[in-house]
Amino acid sequence: MAEKSILTLEDAKRIAAAAQAEALRNDWRVVIAIVDDGGHLMYLQRSHDTQFGSVETAIRKAHAAVAFQRPTKVSEDAVLSGRLIHLSLPGVIPAEGGVPLQIGSVVVGGLGISGVRSSQDGQIAAAGLAALTLD
Repeated sequence: MAEKSILTLEDAKRIAAAAQAEALRNDWRVVIAIVDDGGHLMYLQRSHDTQFGSVETAIRKAHAAVAFQRPTKVSEDAVLSGRLIHLSLPGVIPAEGGVPLQIGSVVVGGLGISGVRSSQDGQIAAAGLAALTLD
């Protein structure tokens, strides 16, 4: 029988803490969403003063990163370069801030950030992702 790595709640909390630390360093108010390898929400954190519209956006970025097994920035870049087909793909969020969480080469979940500019969401997501790779 095959074995696979999984994302634990402890992993999710560590990733979220690293992402939150980056957001706080920059005084950015964001939503942090972490999903498992099936795209199901495991952890959600919203600053009390972050717009509630970012909640669903962060979840959808995390889900898209798992579904397509690549950062959402790939779709953002594709759309910006004129490849509009990305706008019709189911579940795609063409904005930076969603990254797949991998253990080795296996996608075990996704991280989505929303609340500030796309590139800033991406910066926060990178900080969260680094916490998983420090294991």
